[in-house]
Amino acid sequence: MSINRRHFLGGSAALTGAAVLGYPAAAADAIKLGSVLDSSGIFDAYGKPMDMAMRLAVADINNAGGLLGRPIEVVAYDTQSDMALYSQYAQQLTREDQVDVVHGGILSASREAIRQILRKSGTLYFYNVLYEGGVCDRNIFINGVTPAQQVEALVPYAMNKVGARTVYILAADYNYGQITAKWIQKYVGDNGGETVSVDFFPLDVSDFGSTIAKIQSTAPDLVIAPLVGGAHLSFFRQWAAAGMKARIPLASTTLGVGNEHKVLTADEGNGIMVAYNYSQELDTPKNAEFKRKWAAAYGDDTAIHEIAVSNYQGVLTWAAAVREAGSLERDSVVAALETGISVQGPGGTVTVDPRTHHAVLDVHLMEIENQGMTVIDTLPRRQPIDTQAVCDLEANPDDNQQYEIEI
Repeated sequence: MSINRRHFLGGSAALTGAAVLGYPAAAADAIKLGSVLDSSGIFDAYGKPMDMAMRLAVADINNAGGLLGRPIEVVAYDTQSDMALYSQYAQQLTREDQVDVVHGGILSASREAIRQILRKSGTLYFYNVLYEGGVCDRNIFINGVTPAQQVEALVPYAMNKVGARTVYILAADYNYGQITAKWIQKYVGDNGGETVSVDFFPLDVSDFGSTIAKIQSTAPDLVIAPLVGGAHLSFFRQWAAAGMKARIPLASTTLGVGNEHKVLTADEGNGIMVAYNYSQELDTPKNAEFKRKWAAAYGDDTAIHEIAVSNYQGVLTWAAAVREAGSLERDSVVAALETGISVQGPGGTVTVDPRTHHAVLDVHLMEIENQGMTVIDTLPRRQPIDTQAVCDLEANPDDNQQYEIEI
């Protein structure tokens, strides 16, 4: 999503941040943290800030003396938004680099491309992105919000705010969009509404003219749009240009995750309703501290977004478990995580759910305003109840699949 580039980076900071942040030189006793992300290509607006956040977390840890008296060395690979490179780099991280942990993946497809490789090699894996839920695997820990944490909060808020009874859904045509659309339909029904249509769009679609005409004729009370990526951002522009923004309210489960709202004008974005674990507008000491550190490292804080913060919080969670375990040995770290370990991050308290290895998170109801996300309300410590319905790693520690949760 190169259209967002000016908001994210000055030069190539994400890939050369080591010099900026003063990382220790590679040492024989260094702990190796592996990273595999789309730092270039069509998903770079997600991947670059995630890379920056990961490096900032490592710098925080190293500046405080490292882990177990040892520095952390980052071993990072850019997949260039090519799914085939995920498998290649995952094998390189485990076989050649012999890293102690991997934080990485953005799309669900990228997670599934590397999850089994890391499990087979015994390399602990953190996936720090909001997703559709259902992954059950003792080798993975997931720090992003799931639909039951996010959609269950957003749908009733949006419906009640605008008095909606009928809802039209526009979703990205891959695993996340298809499953999230089902969750939206469930919560629309649970709140006394009706889904009048669900339309799916490949990630490269950028012309929504016929869809907007269809919505005009259907005349729903509310549109909810789990659309993904730079091409889909065109919908929000075309919606406003068609004069629809003043006629039918919008909500989204994805807009702003990659700072897309900062590319939209105020006229295009204002009033769109979202719900995430993080907003730059959160008025907390932890967020203020985080933004100060980011600005000191990278010049300003404009690149920060939801999944960058999830990546930062994921690294802190792993580090807390290593300290608790007093070891890097995978099973010892997993056991420490399974005590329900918590960290305080920019988005609030993050707690590991031992049954599912997902995070218990605060979710903030927000509205886009002047290219920011104004916090309306905070719903604390939301459980991943969708994944809890299908995954119990305490009872079944050898489970290894992504369940399609019955909705």
